[in-house]
Amino acid sequence: MPRPEVLERIQSAEQEADEIVAEAENDRDERIAEARERAEEIRTEAEQEAQELKERRLEEARAEIDAECERVLEDGEREREALAEQAEDRIDEVTEHVVELFQEDVHAQT
Repeated sequence: MPRPEVLERIQSAEQEADEIVAEAENDRDERIAEARERAEEIRTEAEQEAQELKERRLEEARAEIDAECERVLEDGEREREALAEQAEDRIDEVTEHVVELFQEDVHAQT
């Protein structure tokens, strides 16, 4: 094989190798860009899901707090009513006791 043909084949092979490398680099760059885009989509979805979860948990916590608050208020109202009933039941007893004390003081002064 004459030397010019060998040189031409070498140059052709080098050019073909350069094209293959360039195409591989382009493919690599495209895949990296796609991967970055997909990573951004995944991050955005994850942030959105986290925000939704946070809001759901916050709503649940508020509902629990409201329910607990209502329960405490109801318990307090029942206790207040019970104390008021006990106080009313003792009015006659206390009045009688006060009258007795007053009478004792009056008798003690006379």
